[in-house]
Amino acid sequence: MSATVGKSSPQTGAHAVVQNAVVKNAVDPARRPDVLLRVRREEGHELSAWWMIGAFVGFSAAVILLLSFVPGGA
Repeated sequence: MSATVGKSSPQTGAHAVVQNAVVKNAVDPARRPDVLLRVRREEGHELSAWWMIGAFVGFSAAVILLLSFVPGGA
């Protein structure tokens, strides 16, 4: 496997796909109408990790609560 430095070669594989996507689609792909739950936020407006931790704890508590109604448990 040899690498040539400074020699330009045609882009292949993922590099070519990404380059074509960037050139052809000037619209941010995260803001397309067919993308439902993915939003690219501005710098400083990221979702806090505590929301995800709270959602996990809440969902876990709800599952445990609902499983307590299942008969035949220990």
